[in-house]
Amino acid sequence: MTGLLASICSVEEAAIALHAGADIIDCKDPSRGALGALDLDRIAAIVDYVNGERPVSATLGDLPPDPKRIQAAVRNTADCGVDYIKLGLFDEPTAASCIRALEEECRHNQLIAVCFADRFDPTPLLPLLSTQGFHGVMIDTAEKQNGRLTDLWTLDRLGRFVDQAQRLGLVCGLAGRLTLDDIPSLLPLNADYLGFRSALCVAGRTSRVDHEAMLRARDALPLRHDTTTTLTPHRATR
Repeated sequence: MTGLLASICSVEEAAIALHAGADIIDCKDPSRGALGALDLDRIAAIVDYVNGERPVSATLGDLPPDPKRIQAAVRNTADCGVDYIKLGLFDEPTAASCIRALEEECRHNQLIAVCFADRFDPTPLLPLLSTQGFHGVMIDTAEKQNGRLTDLWTLDRLGRFVDQAQRLGLVCGLAGRLTLDDIPSLLPLNADYLGFRSALCVAGRTSRVDHEAMLRARDALPLRHDTTTTLTPHRATR
C-alpha cells in the first residue's frame, strides 16, 4: 500500500502533516537544494514534537561525493533520533564507491538512497544498494526546473524500477515535483510511498505548507498508518 511522505521544514509544518495524517514526516530545507538539510537542532525538535506518532526521515543535504563527509553527516543526523536518513547520489561515476563506503552506517541506520531521474539511470545500482544493506531507494529530481518526475520517466519505466527495487528487498519511493493529479496514475505502481513538497505548499516548494492541500493529498492516497507506520523491506533478510 502506497503511503504519503510529506516534506516539512519546521515544527509548525510537522504539526500540519501530523494532523492531516501523513505517513512519514520528512525533514528537509527546500531553500537549500533538492535534498537541503535542516539544521540539526531543528531536526531534533521535530523528532521530539512528533514523539513517535509517525516515522521521521531527514535529508543530508546536497553533499559532494565525499564518503567521509557523508559518513559524518549520517552519524550527526542519526543522533537527532530520526527513523530514516536520505542521502543523495548525484554523480554517476562516484555513486558505487559512496554506496560501498556506507556499509558500516547501514548496520546501524536505515539509509535511503535518493537518485535523480534527471542525472542518470540508477537501475544498475539497485543490487549493490541491497547487498550493502541500504533500507531503500527513492527516485526524485535534482533540478526542479527540468520538469516533474512523470515528465522525465514513463510510467512503465517507473513501474519496472519499483518492481526491481522491491524484489531486491528495498523500500521504494517516488518524488520529484509530483502533483496531486499524478496520484491516480502512480498508485498502480505500488511504490511504498509518494513524496510531496511543492504540491503541499501555498506557492511553490519554498513557501509554507498548506493544511488543505495536505488533506487533499491524504484523501487521494490509501490510509496505511496506525500510529507508527514503518517501511518494511520486501524480503525477510538481507
